[in-house]
Amino acid sequence: MSAKINVQIVKNFLAAIGHGDKEGVLARVADDVEWIIPGRGWPLAGTHRGYAGVAELIRKASNEVEITYPTPPEYVARGDRVLVIGVATGRIKATNKPFKDEWVFDIKVRDDRLIRIQEYIDTQALAQAAKADTCGSTPG
Repeated sequence: MSAKINVQIVKNFLAAIGHGDKEGVLARVADDVEWIIPGRGWPLAGTHRGYAGVAELIRKASNEVEITYPTPPEYVARGDRVLVIGVATGRIKATNKPFKDEWVFDIKVRDDRLIRIQEYIDTQALAQAAKADTCGSTPG
């Protein structure tokens, strides 16, 4: 596949995520996909494998996080690899704490499907937003 086609495949995948289209997301990943989200103290961290792993990640993300993307991401592609560079803002639902996350997704594409997604994210910002206040105050 050309880099241009792979960028469009990734754009379609991210659009499906943005629209909350679980079936559209799953239609764009390989059955042996691996999605790696780094960190500790952040509800979505871990390695998620296969359709079941991605479906569970989508379910958990919709329950845990509200995210917006204030500016369109940048795409850099070479062969089967697409880097997506962007910024997300949002809040962790359980704590009602906001976050800002500057991120890079390193995505590999094979046969029109995503086979590997490695996120490079601000794990500290996300973990801090996920951390409950111990003093009993409510964020404002």
